[in-house]
Amino acid sequence: MGFFSIQRFIFSSNFLFLFLLVPQSFVPETIALENNNPTAYEVLKDFGFPIGILPKGVVGYDFDHSSGKFSAFLNGSCSFTIEGSYRLKYKNTIKGYLSKGKIASLEGVSVKLFFMWVNIVEVSRRGDDLEFSVGIAGAGFPVDNFEECPQCGCGVNCNDINQQKVRKIWKNPLVSSN
Repeated sequence: MGFFSIQRFIFSSNFLFLFLLVPQSFVPETIALENNNPTAYEVLKDFGFPIGILPKGVVGYDFDHSSGKFSAFLNGSCSFTIEGSYRLKYKNTIKGYLSKGKIASLEGVSVKLFFMWVNIVEVSRRGDDLEFSVGIAGAGFPVDNFEECPQCGCGVNCNDINQQKVRKIWKNPLVSSN
């Protein structure tokens, strides 16, 4: 065995020895990093729902495959207006039971109807429409309306709102560009 072969053998042996000394807790973390868990949005897609039924900013979720129980967690409560007239409010925890094309026993999402807030208790997918039920009444909307996740505070037209604010500043005669 030559000098370089001996060095290679010693390096390989030391590497193997160090690898064997790696704590057992390190190995599962590495495997967990390679086995990426789906996001809450991806779980919803697996059950036939568009990602836009949840606002941006979900920080975590729980899902029990056997019962279908689903919980999504936000940093705080969230509200915004969609379609120009529907005011939605999400609590920091949204719960329900997922099945293919249906979210039942929904908690944590409400819509303002006239002067009062009403809980949305069920969401069903019927072909290319989503049906939102508040118990005694409901409304349907095209699935395409929910392809984009709304943002807390401004909904899905956040860029439009920001551009309108910029335009107002530029049109204001009291604001000088000098």
